[in-house]
Amino acid sequence: MTTDEYNICVDKYADNVFRFILKNIKDADKAKDIVQDSFEKMWMRVDEIAFEKSRSYLFTTAYHTMVDAIRKDKKKADFEESEPFLQGTNKEYFGLKEVIDDALARLPEIQKTVIMLRDYEGYAYDEIGDITGLNESQVKVYIYRARLTMKKYIGSLEKVL
Repeated sequence: MTTDEYNICVDKYADNVFRFILKNIKDADKAKDIVQDSFEKMWMRVDEIAFEKSRSYLFTTAYHTMVDAIRKDKKKADFEESEPFLQGTNKEYFGLKEVIDDALARLPEIQKTVIMLRDYEGYAYDEIGDITGLNESQVKVYIYRARLTMKKYIGSLEKVL
């Protein structure tokens, strides 16, 4: 990949990668750091990466960097402050986006990741597998389970709207 192609990647994918990471970790500063680290790792291997594969490489790198950051933060977490998983919505919501974001936040990390890559970023099952290191059937199972969990949490749309 040339320097010009790298710059095109930055212009084209930086916002998408940032949104993907931000949806997962909910901290804009950490998300910016992860995106920056991902582009730095890509720059270090710019001669080895084909321009056509740059999007996939970037999302894979960002995903793995995010997982590392989450694991690092979990070691520091105070488990006494965690709130238990509650079924159903018990708050007053004013928009469907808030309900969906809340449902996403309650999913396990891998399920949230595959849902985000599939439904928000539009990746195919095999591409999600390449990014996360799962096979295609595992990706489908995680997406199915995540959707079931979200459906249980959200309930019927008539109740939400």
